[in-house]
Amino acid sequence: MQAKTAFAVAGSVLALPGVAAAADLSDPATPLREAVRAPLAGHLTVGAHMRAAKREADTDRLSKAHLRLARRAARLSGDELPRGYRTRLRGSTPAELRERNERLRARIRELRRERRESGTTAPGGGGSTASATLQAIAACESGGDPSANTGNGYYGKYQFSMSTWQAVGGTGSPAAASEAEQDKRAAQLYATAGAGQWPVCGR
Repeated sequence: MQAKTAFAVAGSVLALPGVAAAADLSDPATPLREAVRAPLAGHLTVGAHMRAAKREADTDRLSKAHLRLARRAARLSGDELPRGYRTRLRGSTPAELRERNERLRARIRELRRERRESGTTAPGGGGSTASATLQAIAACESGGDPSANTGNGYYGKYQFSMSTWQAVGGTGSPAAASEAEQDKRAAQLYATAGAGQWPVCGR
């Protein structure tokens, strides 16, 4: 008897229009639907969690892109990135970072155009014997600066690691070698291992 009563009560609850409507989130808002969608005390909704996670991922991705662009612009202009530059990005929204990145890209294009017009291929002058493919890789990696050394463990125009530089016959620091030697070692590396040695800029 108790089981029959329980089933009857459950059936009558499910038959209520407000409960049936709660299953279809496309229906107009009702108090019951809003209650279903509302967070429990002290907890975010699933949708809010997803939005927060996406925002965090976007911010991280855009911040990394901003730092790469800022370093490239600094190399092209012969400057160094100021100390604490990374910390200045904290608290920036994805929209703000996108706007800053666009401004940096425009600045990089302007610096490259100025360099082409002046006939300078890298800070400090000098020419290059590298192929167009390697020149594009170098422009992406270091802004084409043979003396690039940002303290990240990669050096020179092609951002060699010390182990890779030594593997292709280089001695000393890549950033201290002439541009012609760096072009030569990069050509050797490209011939034996391909563009995959530059996972981002070699694409």
